[in-house]
Amino acid sequence: MTSAPDRQLGRPIFLLSAAAFASAVSARLCDPMLPDLSRVFAASPAEVAHVVSGFALAYGLVQAFFGPLGDRLGKYRLIALTTLLCTLGSLGAALAGSLDGLVVARVLTGAAAAGIIPLSMAWIGDKVPYEERQHTLARFLAGQIAGVIGGQFIGGLFTDTVGWRWAFGFVCMLYLVIGLWVLQESRRNPQTHHVPAPAAERRGLVAQVGSVFAVPWARVILAVVFAEGMIVFGGMAFVPLYLHDRFSLSMSGAGALMGMFGLGGLTYIFLAKGLVRRLGELRLASAGAGLIALAWLLVAWGPGWGWALPACAVLGLGYYMFHNTLQTHATQMAPQVRGTAVSMFASCFFLGQALGVSAAGLLYQTQGAAWLFGAAALLTLPLGGLFAILLRQHRLRPA
Repeated sequence: MTSAPDRQLGRPIFLLSAAAFASAVSARLCDPMLPDLSRVFAASPAEVAHVVSGFALAYGLVQAFFGPLGDRLGKYRLIALTTLLCTLGSLGAALAGSLDGLVVARVLTGAAAAGIIPLSMAWIGDKVPYEERQHTLARFLAGQIAGVIGGQFIGGLFTDTVGWRWAFGFVCMLYLVIGLWVLQESRRNPQTHHVPAPAAERRGLVAQVGSVFAVPWARVILAVVFAEGMIVFGGMAFVPLYLHDRFSLSMSGAGALMGMFGLGGLTYIFLAKGLVRRLGELRLASAGAGLIALAWLLVAWGPGWGWALPACAVLGLGYYMFHNTLQTHATQMAPQVRGTAVSMFASCFFLGQALGVSAAGLLYQTQGAAWLFGAAALLTLPLGGLFAILLRQHRLRPA
C-alpha cells in the first residue's frame, strides 16, 4: 500500500471520478423529468417515481454480486466493463415506448452502474492508507457531486427543449466514452492490475458476506447508511416537482436550482481536510446531520422558490459531511474483503433510497410537500444523534 496518493494513482483516481460522474448523472437524471413523464404516460407521481426507485433498487440488490466479484477478479477492470454495460440500459431508456419499458431500462442501468462507485471506493481503500483516505475519497467524490449537479440540470434542460429521450441518449454516449477511457487505463497502468489473493484466503460469496455481517461496527454502518439514503434521497427526488407545482418553475429551472445541492457538496470537498482536522469525525457527522435537518425545514416552509437556493446548498454540505464519514468507515470495516464490504454499504444505501423514494411519492401525493420534508427533518436529527453516540462508543472500544 502506498503512503499517499502518488503520481501513479492520480490518473486512475481521476478516471474513477469521471466514471462516478456518469453514474451520478444517470441516477439523478430523472428527478426533473417526473412531471413530464407523468403527462406523457398519463401516470401519477407515485407511478412515474418508479423510474427513480427502480434504478436505486436494482443498484442496491446486485451489490452482493459485484463486491465479491471485484475482490476475486479485479476491481478496476470490472469498473470499466460495468461502465460500458450502462450504455445498453441508457439506450433502452431513450427508445422506451411505455412507462413499464422505461422502468425496465432504468432497472438494467442501475444494475450495471452498481459496479462503479462502490468498487472505486474499495480500490481506493486498497491503495490509500486510512489516515489519507477521507480527503482522498472526498476528491474522488468531486466527480459524483458534479454528476448530481449535471444529472438534474441535464434532465431538466433536455426535457424542456428537445425532449427527455435525448437526455438518455446523451448519457449513453457519456458512459461509452468514459468506459473506454477507464478500460484503456486498466490495461496500461500497473497500479490498476489485480493481484489475486492466496488460495487459502479466498472465500465463497456467502462466506464473504457473512464475514462482513459478523463485524458489529459494520452492522451499525450499514443500518445508518440505509436510513440516510431513505431520508435524504427520498425527499430530494421530489424537490424539483415541488418547486414546479408550488412556484411554477420550469423543470430546467428546478433542475438547475437543485444543482445547489452539488455546490454544497463541492464546498465540502474544498474544506474537507480542514474540517476533518478541526472537527474530527464525530462532530463532523453530527454537524452534518443538523445541517440536513435545517435544509429540509427551509425547503418545506420557505415562502418563495429563492429559499430553496440556500436550502439545497446546506443540504449538500450537510449530506457530504455525514456521508463521507460513513464512507470512510465503510472502507475499513472489513478490510480483508473490502470490495464486498463497500458493495454491501452501497447496497444498503441504494435500497434505502428505493424505499425512501417510493414512500416519499405516496406521502407527497396523499399528504403534501410540507409533511414529506418535515418528516425528513424530524427523522434526520435522531439518526445523527444516535450515530454520534455509537461512533463515540466504537472509538472507546479497545482494538
